[in-house]
Amino acid sequence: MATDKLFYQEQSNEVSLFNYAFEHQLPVLIKGPTGCGKTRFVAHMAEQLNKPLYTVACHDDLTAADLVGRHLIGPNGTYWQDGPLTRAVREGGICYLDEVVEARKDTTVVLHPLADDRRILPLERTGELLEAAPGFMLVVSYNPGYQNLLKGMKASTRQRFVALRFEYPSAELEQQILIKEAGAEPHLAFKLVELAGALRRLEQNDLDEVASTRLLIYAARMISSGMDPLEVCRCCLAEPLSDDPLTVQALMDVARIYFD
Repeated sequence: MATDKLFYQEQSNEVSLFNYAFEHQLPVLIKGPTGCGKTRFVAHMAEQLNKPLYTVACHDDLTAADLVGRHLIGPNGTYWQDGPLTRAVREGGICYLDEVVEARKDTTVVLHPLADDRRILPLERTGELLEAAPGFMLVVSYNPGYQNLLKGMKASTRQRFVALRFEYPSAELEQQILIKEAGAEPHLAFKLVELAGALRRLEQNDLDEVASTRLLIYAARMISSGMDPLEVCRCCLAEPLSDDPLTVQALMDVARIYFD
């Protein structure tokens, strides 16, 4: 049974750049704000290239063993289980580390020999020295807005990658995304994107984050299903952006301009 292709709206020349990096076995780093399409883009490219995709959501407790693998105890004794990075290396797949700066510092050490000309993965616990299969590709992403002195990516790591910068789409492209991805009517897509633009201009006013394209898709789906637009704006575009009641109210005042 045929399945629909994953929808992705290209913004610039990121598809051709990614394809070039893949063909020349170059690792890729993607920088961009929350909900701008980084993960969707990687999934789209894996589908287009017909490559298995191993996605890892990085966090403070992520260890090198979580990526590489570990010995486990089973009914027949101890056995080795590959982690997602090792599986991608063996199979020639794509390993995508989302928000890589959130991982513990020791995890980046295992990436270095994979992200340069060596393309190898030493497995100290098994004594293997894996050479990456030809189709293997390492992709990492992070949100520069979250960086600080404790969670920045080291220059020695960053300079091993080809870097792509993502931003939120232009108004015209974002409208097309809502129409295609959420099934929104053109007039609704237009109003939501206009509202998002107004909210994004408030970024410097007590907002750590702005309304993402992802949140706009959620809102478009809910309004298209018949929910009250202002209630949707509250639960999709105001409450997710702030815990402060006064700030939420200020965001809703902006929403009423478009949906009251």
